[in-house]
Amino acid sequence: MVGARRSDSWGFPRWGGYGSSRDTVTVRLCDRQGCQEAGTCPAPKSPNNPDRWMFCQKHAAEYNSGWDYFAGLDAEETAEREAAERQTHEGYQEASHYGWAPSGDGTRSRDELRALEVLGLGPDADYDAVKKAWRARAKEVHPDVRPGDAAAAKAFQALQLAYEVLRAAEERREWAG
Repeated sequence: MVGARRSDSWGFPRWGGYGSSRDTVTVRLCDRQGCQEAGTCPAPKSPNNPDRWMFCQKHAAEYNSGWDYFAGLDAEETAEREAAERQTHEGYQEASHYGWAPSGDGTRSRDELRALEVLGLGPDADYDAVKKAWRARAKEVHPDVRPGDAAAAKAFQALQLAYEVLRAAEERREWAG
């Protein structure tokens, strides 16, 4: 037994990791002429064709930058294909950030956003715009301007509450900042 040699992976426990072997591994090279990198990124050869080029990451990015999925189609066929693609991937659009998150930049609470809605302002309105909108709307529905109008009184109470919520939030920001 002069020429015999033991391997590291005999018996139990195995000293090497499972799946690690010393066998040769076939590596497909990038299909770009002259590139010696491994071709790990598949790219379609043409639309609706199962054949793929295998590029390295650099050449796949270069190839995809010039790829036009709708090349050679008229406007109607383009719209059909786009609609078919959207139909199969519709659920992913719902999961995007704008579908789930409230509007604004995330610095306002839900109560503040509701108060801004009552005042007819967007989620990014500053406090000066809040004061202006409150004054303008309060003048329209104030009980002194519309005595005996129950709807106007209710609207005025809603405006007053919205203003109080936004004023308290502004004061908190001033104290924190």
